[in-house]
Amino acid sequence: MTSQTDMYIPKPLGGALPLPESFRSKEEERNHRKQTLTAAFRVFGKLGLAEGIAGHITVRDPEFHDRLWVNPYAVHFSKIRPEQLICISEAGEIIEGDGPVNAAAVAIHCGIHRTNPSVTAAVHTHSVYGRAFSALNEPLLPLNQEACVYFENQVLFQGDVVVLSDNEGIRIGNALGTNKSLIMLNHGLLTVGSSVEAAAYRFIALERCCQIQLLAQAAGKVHVLPDEEARQVKSQIGSDYVAWLGFRGLMDSMLGD
Repeated sequence: MTSQTDMYIPKPLGGALPLPESFRSKEEERNHRKQTLTAAFRVFGKLGLAEGIAGHITVRDPEFHDRLWVNPYAVHFSKIRPEQLICISEAGEIIEGDGPVNAAAVAIHCGIHRTNPSVTAAVHTHSVYGRAFSALNEPLLPLNQEACVYFENQVLFQGDVVVLSDNEGIRIGNALGTNKSLIMLNHGLLTVGSSVEAAAYRFIALERCCQIQLLAQAAGKVHVLPDEEARQVKSQIGSDYVAWLGFRGLMDSMLGD
C-alpha cells in the first residue's frame, strides 16, 4: 500500500486520518483481501457496474504472489460471497475453489499481474460510460480535479475486442507500465492499484469522469486545465492512499448497517 507520506495529502481539520489495516499473519491478510474483494463486487453491483457475465476484479494473494483471487464466472457481482472466490495461478490454473473462471479474466489479469509485480489489484468491467468513451479513441482530458488524477497516468490500448489469448494480457500489462489506468479502445476501462480499494475507487472515479467529459463535449467546446496545473492536482489527490480513503467511505456508506 502506498504510504500516507508518499504524496501530499490535504489534511482535514481535527483528528488523524485513518490508515490501512495491519495484519498478524498472511492468513489474516488473505481473509481481509477476500472480504474487501467481495465488498468491491457488491459496491459495483449497487452502482450498476456489472454487465451480464462480463467484468472481473482480481487481487494478488499476500503470501503466494504468483496467485490471484478472482470472481467465479457468471455469478452477478451483487451475489458474490468470499467463499465463492477462485484462486488461480498467473498461468491460469485453478489452485483453490470451484470453477469455472471467465477466460477473459484469466487472459487479462494474469498478464497484468505477471508483467507488473507492483500491482496488487486490477479492475475491468463493461461499464456504460467507459464503453462509450472507449469508442472515441482519445484520452481523458483534465477538465476537473477528479480527471487530473488520470493526467499522464493513462494509456490508450488497441487490442482484441474479446480478449482470450495469454499474449493479449501480456500486451495489456506491458502497455500499462507504471500507469494506473488503461482505456481499451472499443472495449472499456481498466484500473490497477496497490489495494483492492485503490483500484476499485480509481475505476469508479474514471467511469464518472468519462461520463462528465462526454456530457461536456456534447454541450460544446470544453476548457482543458493547463498541464502544470493538472500535474499539481494529481500530486495532491492521485495517490493510492487517497483512492483507498475514497473507497472505504463509499463502501461503508453503501454496505454498512
